[in-house]
Amino acid sequence: MGSTRPAIPDTAQRTGTEKRGAVVAALMLAMALAALDSTIVSTAVPQIVGDLGGFSVFSWLFSGYLLAVTVTLPLYGKLSDTFGRKPVLIAGAVVFLLGSLLCAVAWNMGALIAFRIVQGLGGGALQGTVQTLAADMYPLKERPKIQSKLSTVWAVSAVAGPGIGGILAAYADWRWIFLINLPIGAVALWLIVRYLHEPERERAARVRVDWAGALAVFACGGVLLTALVQGGVAWPWLSPPSLALFGTGLALVAVVVIVERRAREPIIPGWVWRRRTIAAVNLALGALGLLMVAPTVFLPTYAQSVLGLAPVAAGFVLSVWTLSWPISAACSQHVYRRIGFRNTAMLGVGSASLLLLAFPFLPYPGQAWQPALLMLLLGAALGLFQLPLLVGVQSTVGWEERGTTTASVLFCRQTGQTIGAAVFGAVANSVLAARLGGASDLDSVTSALDAGAASESVRRAIADAVHAVYLGAAGAAALAFVVLLVMAPRRFPVLKD
Repeated sequence: MGSTRPAIPDTAQRTGTEKRGAVVAALMLAMALAALDSTIVSTAVPQIVGDLGGFSVFSWLFSGYLLAVTVTLPLYGKLSDTFGRKPVLIAGAVVFLLGSLLCAVAWNMGALIAFRIVQGLGGGALQGTVQTLAADMYPLKERPKIQSKLSTVWAVSAVAGPGIGGILAAYADWRWIFLINLPIGAVALWLIVRYLHEPERERAARVRVDWAGALAVFACGGVLLTALVQGGVAWPWLSPPSLALFGTGLALVAVVVIVERRAREPIIPGWVWRRRTIAAVNLALGALGLLMVAPTVFLPTYAQSVLGLAPVAAGFVLSVWTLSWPISAACSQHVYRRIGFRNTAMLGVGSASLLLLAFPFLPYPGQAWQPALLMLLLGAALGLFQLPLLVGVQSTVGWEERGTTTASVLFCRQTGQTIGAAVFGAVANSVLAARLGGASDLDSVTSALDAGAASESVRRAIADAVHAVYLGAAGAAALAFVVLLVMAPRRFPVLKD
């Protein structure tokens, strides 16, 4: 199932073993930029709003960045397959750093949101191209090493990001949250330019970029993701703005299909969904994005509102899964070499489904170590699930298809997170409304808890709402298990290195 084009010399051979360490350091720094940016801004929101205003729209600091990253992933994947990873990674890093600099000099909330979108346009290149280069530089048997290093970057960023953001906002200025990206990015750029060497491609092998398809994908993704992000928040789900966005998005889906079918080298080629392995991995990791919303979004609220923990302690309950996830991912190679990529991933997601299903059965109100233990085990299960699928699917394609394949996987995972946030938010709010009566929602109820005005019945209602979300997450994990069982081949069609 690999490509029929002539083989391209391996990037690792061109770079050289002695220089590969420098390139890996650059990739980890580039990944750190994207990973930290997802967490470091959150704790500085009060200072940002106090300085710039715009409280009613500050959520777009996160939504705008997420939208830009998600909708550009397919484009960067195709560009990296067409022109090489190095120019795409350099261009993405430059755009990201430009966005960071502009964010640091923003004069109002509108400008800051616009510059965050610029950051996201570069962040999409960082996320997709780094993962693709990691597969280019290492043979199959060594890929878990680099992937576990990148997983560790995400884990450390998840733990350290909020603390760094809080320290900079409290003792320096919130603008340093963005300025700190500049020296990190400059070092990463220098290492990439100096040490990363890719094979030269013949001019005849280059193809025209499907800019019409890129614009259609960008517009379609932007409209649909905006509808999901803002639905139930900025306006009701069945309101005219929500219906108009969904209707426009569905129409744009048809436009994308028509444009991509006619394109000679489409941004989202049909083979991404025609090949069983890639399609199954896309759907399974989309379910991963969906289920991850339960712990990352709702567990801190549960820990503070139901367990009565302080914000720092509540963050620790969540962060323990970042300890077991990279360790489990690094060890997964010993499992999938024996039983295969599919069966290892099924073992991981099956275990994750049971752990998520166990959460609603925790005693009320319980103690902090109980959900923390579940999170520790959940991280280990998801490490067995995600890494084998990513390594496996990258190993079924050649160099000239790996960027597109990796981007499609990351795009599905990001889209799953967006859908999960919308769906599980609606589930939590509906449970609260049923338990408390009226139009109660999680944000208003937790605000009342912070003010000390909530009763025991409110705490139980929050517990029920979070339990319902975890049941939904367990269902998403079970869906991923079924997808892999039915769609994925028992043995991935791995190409020889």
